[in-house]
Amino acid sequence: MDFTTALAQEFAPEFTATPFAIVVVRMLLAVALGGVIGLEREANGPTAGLRTHILISLASCLFALISLELMTLTGQGAETKSDPLRLIEAVTAGVAFLVAGSIISSGGKVQGLTTGAGMWLAGAVGLSCGAGQLSLAVLAAGISVVVLWLIRPLSRRIGGDQT
Repeated sequence: MDFTTALAQEFAPEFTATPFAIVVVRMLLAVALGGVIGLEREANGPTAGLRTHILISLASCLFALISLELMTLTGQGAETKSDPLRLIEAVTAGVAFLVAGSIISSGGKVQGLTTGAGMWLAGAVGLSCGAGQLSLAVLAAGISVVVLWLIRPLSRRIGGDQT
């Protein structure tokens, strides 16, 4: 096998766990749903917005897809052991690191909590898309946007909107 053939095979969209068309759908939906959450934050939050939420959701989707791929691989006659819960823990920890950076404490006032929660949710939505739970991802993103839009006036009236 020559170099160009080997290179072409390396980049060929042949997924063992998930067909390429399904991968594209899952990633695009993760981008769209992360964008919906991020759009609301972009309009109302001073910290992480549209691009951040999209990237978190897309990255989480990719981690889920990679995990599915690794779970289907088998070694030379040996079984590959994997724990899908480790993926969720890793993504949650990584997003939590970003969330912590978006929360600002200044003069006794904490800001960025809602944005941080949106980032955390974008990660979960991305994981859902990557794992093939598209209806769950759409439902969660839809509910979150309704909560962010509808409860904002009530939260402001009470006196504690923590964008």
